[in-house]
Amino acid sequence: MKTARLSEMKRGWFIGDFEPSLDRTCAVEVAVKSYKAGEHEEKHFHKIATEYTVIINGEVEMFGKRFAAGDIVVCEPGDATDFTAISDATNVVVKLPGASHDKYICEE
Repeated sequence: MKTARLSEMKRGWFIGDFEPSLDRTCAVEVAVKSYKAGEHEEKHFHKIATEYTVIINGEVEMFGKRFAAGDIVVCEPGDATDFTAISDATNVVVKLPGASHDKYICEE
């Protein structure tokens, strides 16, 4: 048996090809991410991976649209979006495959 604390993980990522990780794998990346209202992540895209974002609580904005608890946003390769927490929010994020170095920041 293994145990860990989410607070010990880097920005909520706990499975993937990075340290620390509960399962070091290139197959997938998984995170539970918490945001305070107003927090923002810059616009980016992936060339290889599809990223699934499940809104657990709160309200967020992606692709210029608002999403709330229960919504699932699928970002396919080439889809570019930024992210803003409209309220305090928690998301589960799954990146498949867990392609290392597959995050490309968009220049505005």
